[in-house]
Parts: sequence; structure tokens; C-alpha cells
Amino acid sequence: MKKWHWILLGILTVISLIVEFTMVEHHGDHWWSHIPAFYIILGLVGSAVLIFLSLWLGKLILLRDEDYYDR
Repeated sequence: MKKWHWILLGILTVISLIVEFTMVEHHGDHWWSHIPAFYIILGLVGSAVLIFLSLWLGKLILLRDEDYYDR
């Protein structure tokens, strides 16, 4: 990416963070809504579980021997 892309991305990120922490009302009714970065961690763990689950299922179901179709 060009240098001005990174500058624009940084400016938009800073503006987004300022709006998030100053103007948006949080309606956290659950205990996990008050944990900082809970949804970021949940997304990271969820995506890691999906990746490893798909790898495991791929090895279990899809992976066959080299001569599987020659038999």
C-alpha cells in the first residue's frame, strides 16, 4: 500500500476510537459487556476453534491415501 493509504487508515482508526469512547452509548446488560475487549477475544478464540476444527475434520474425512483411487 502507498504511504497515503496508511495515513488515511490511521486517521480513520483514530476517529473511530474517539467516536467509540465518547459518543456511543453502551447498553451493557450482561456481565461480559463490561469486560474490555471481550468481543475481540471471543472473535479470536471462535475463529481459531473454527480453523482447527476444519483442519481436524479435513484430516478425518477428506484426507485419503495416495493410492486411494488406484484401488
